[in-house]
Amino acid sequence: MNLLSQWLARSWWRYSAGERFGFSEIYHWFNIAEGIAWCLIAGLVLHRFVRRRKSCWEIVYAATFVTFGLSDFVEARALTTGLILAKGANLALLLGLRRYLLRRHYPESKTY
Repeated sequence: MNLLSQWLARSWWRYSAGERFGFSEIYHWFNIAEGIAWCLIAGLVLHRFVRRRKSCWEIVYAATFVTFGLSDFVEARALTTGLILAKGANLALLLGLRRYLLRRHYPESKTY
């Protein structure tokens, strides 16, 4: 394993099931709740797309919310350097798509 692979796989936190009601337990369940929330927002975006069909980019936008939610489910078990970088790239894409869609197709909306 080379140095880059080791760095990307470096674990900053791991879920400890034996630690009841400590940081590990709270962080674990927070990430699960957050992952569910992102997936629900993806559903709202898809619902809006089905109703209005203004841009096919909304499908990509919804998929980006889903992948962000899935990354939270992974983070509920362990947080690695690679996951942090992937979440950062996903967040940048999410914000860029949001900016484009809201400015171009939904200027009256400020939510999602």
